Amino acid sequence: MSLAEEIATLFGRRGAESYFGEPVSMLEHGLQAAHFATVEGAPSTLVLAALLHDVGHLLEDVPADIQDWRSDAHHEDTGAAWLERQLGAAVAAPVRLHVAAKRYLCATDPSYFARLSAASVHTLGLQGGPMSPAEVAAFEQRPYWREAVRLRHWDDQGKLRGFRAPGLETYRAQIDAAALAGR
Repeated sequence: MSLAEEIATLFGRRGAESYFGEPVSMLEHGLQAAHFATVEGAPSTLVLAALLHDVGHLLEDVPADIQDWRSDAHHEDTGAAWLERQLGAAVAAPVRLHVAAKRYLCATDPSYFARLSAASVHTLGLQGGPMSPAEVAAFEQRPYWREAVRLRHWDDQGKLRGFRAPGLETYRAQIDAAALAGR
């Protein structure tokens, strides 16, 4: 089974489920984020990071209702570890940092918090809230932090009810090419 087929199977099992309090499914969310990355001319590795940034949710069991979450699931770490083995650091590192990027943006962009969805505000509290100045400085020293901030914006955009982004098959060749390069 190719990696593209494995990813299609993961999305086939749970991708149609509601995306934790958002007006889209998990698959729609990933496809929309990847679409917005593509529109901005992001490199293939970052488009794939946008597509797969929440793959950790597909690999682990978490409550379906966001209000039932009492602690952070650390889906970014689960997903990034899986992606690192499959596609390498250029895809995995922005995924690992996309939650920290939300915390970073809340600390550095005064208008960012007001744009978060209710579900993102809820998880922000579980994820540690806005970064402290020391955390901001440390985040800005991490490799791929800029890519993670870009990914975070596409993540936030990818929650549009009724928006039809190109389907998963659109990314098959990119996934398989990145899998060969990442190994």
